[in-house]
Amino acid sequence: MSPVISSSALNAEITVAKFGGTSVADFVAMSRSAKIVINNPTTKLVLISACSGVTNILVELANGVADAEHRHTLITRLRAIHQSVLADLQQPEMIADQIDALLDQVSELAVKAAEHKSAELTDQLVANGELLSTYLFTQIMNELGADAVRYDIREVMRTDSRFGKASPEPEMIRQLTEEKLLPLLQTQIVVSQGFIGSDEQGRTTTLGRGGSDYSAALMAEAVDAGTLEIWTDVPGMYTTDPRIAPKATPIKEISFSEASEMANFGAKILHPSTLIPAVRRQIPVFVGSSRAPEQGGTWIRKSVTEAPLFRALALRSNQTLITLTSLNMFHAYGFLAEVFRILAEHKVSVDLISTSEVSVSLTMDQTDTGGGAPTLPPGAHAALSELCRVEIEQDLCLISLIGNRMSQTAGSVSTVFDTLDEYKLRMICYGASPHNLCFLVKTEHAMPIAQNLHRKIFE
Repeated sequence: MSPVISSSALNAEITVAKFGGTSVADFVAMSRSAKIVINNPTTKLVLISACSGVTNILVELANGVADAEHRHTLITRLRAIHQSVLADLQQPEMIADQIDALLDQVSELAVKAAEHKSAELTDQLVANGELLSTYLFTQIMNELGADAVRYDIREVMRTDSRFGKASPEPEMIRQLTEEKLLPLLQTQIVVSQGFIGSDEQGRTTTLGRGGSDYSAALMAEAVDAGTLEIWTDVPGMYTTDPRIAPKATPIKEISFSEASEMANFGAKILHPSTLIPAVRRQIPVFVGSSRAPEQGGTWIRKSVTEAPLFRALALRSNQTLITLTSLNMFHAYGFLAEVFRILAEHKVSVDLISTSEVSVSLTMDQTDTGGGAPTLPPGAHAALSELCRVEIEQDLCLISLIGNRMSQTAGSVSTVFDTLDEYKLRMICYGASPHNLCFLVKTEHAMPIAQNLHRKIFE
C-alpha cells in the first residue's frame, strides 16, 4: 500500500495543465501540446479533453441511432480520428490494443443506446472520448522523452450520481488524490482525463458539457497547485469573441470576479464552474493558445492593477425564457416560494429572474452533457400550470456586458441602451452585480447587437 502524502509536501509551484479538444485534435496538435508540458518542469499533472469532434459523435450515438448503417458510419469516423494519430506514432503497438478495446466498447454501448437511451448510459459512452485521447497523448509524451504515465481520473474524481451533470465532492477528491495520485506525481508526469468522474458505486459520471476545465481546477485545488493552465485554440481572453468582432483585443490580466462573470455569461474559453476551486485556494489561472504559446495569454488573479468600467462582451445562446403569470401573485405571499419549490423538486436550475406585479420571468441555461436548448421537465410544467399560466420561449440569446462598478457609476449604461433603440429586448437584468449588465434578445439579432456594442464601447 502506497504511503499517504500530503499535498503540501509537493513543490508549491506545481502546475496543473489542461488541454482542450482542439489542442489534442490530431498528432500534430498533440505533439505541440506535449512539448508545452515538457518545456515547463513544474507541470506534473495534465488533464486533456477528447480529440476535437469526438464528443459530438459520442453524444449523437448516446442519443440513440436506430439506423445501423448510420451508426456504423459514425463509429467508422470515430475510429479514423484515433487511427490517424496511431499511424504517426513510433510505437503504435504499445497502445493499439487498448484503443481497439475502447472503440469496441463504444460500438456495444451505441447499440444499447439505440434500444434504450439513459443519462447513465450517455455518461458511459461519452467518457470514452477522454479515455481514448489520454492513451494517445501519453504515448506521444513518452516518445518525446518524457517520463509520463496515463491515469484513470475516475479513481479520484468522486462525484454524486447525477448523470449528465454530476456535482463533484471536493473533500473526497482531495482525500483520494492524496492517497492514490500524489505518490505518482513525485516521480512522473501524470496524464489523465478531464470531464469525467465516478460516483460512490464506481459508475462513470460526467461534469457536464465543457467540464474539462472544471476537472482541472478541482485537481489543482486537490494538489495545492501553484498555477492552473488552460490551453485552448486562442491566446487568452478577448474583449469579445474575435469571430463576432474582428477588432476584439486580448485581455492580459483580469480579476477572478470579472472572469467568472465572463464564463458564466457565455465566454466559451472557460467553463462557468472553473474558477470556483481556483478562488477557494487563490490559484492563479493562465489561459493561452497551444498553437502559439509564445504569444502569451490571459492571467486570472484575485486582484489586478486595472479594473476598467467595461471589460468585455459575452454571448450565450440556446436560452429558454419561462414566463409565469397569475393574478394570485398580486400583493400575495408565498407565490414565488411555491414556484421555486416546484423548480427545486424537479431539479430545474434558474439563471436570471425578472418580476412584475402579476408575473415572473426566468431563464434556464443548458449545462448538461446532452446539448441543445434546455427544456422544462414535463412534471415541472404540469405542476406550474396548476399554479399559473406558463409561457415558454426559445431561440433566444443572452448578451452580457462585463465590467466593474457598473451599477455604481452614473451614466454607465447610456451608451448601451442608445445602441439598442431598434431592437426588442425580452429581459434586462442589472444591479444585482456591479460586474454585469445583461439582456435577452432574439438569436437573429444577437450578432448585430454585439457587433454594434463592441464597436461603440471597445473600438
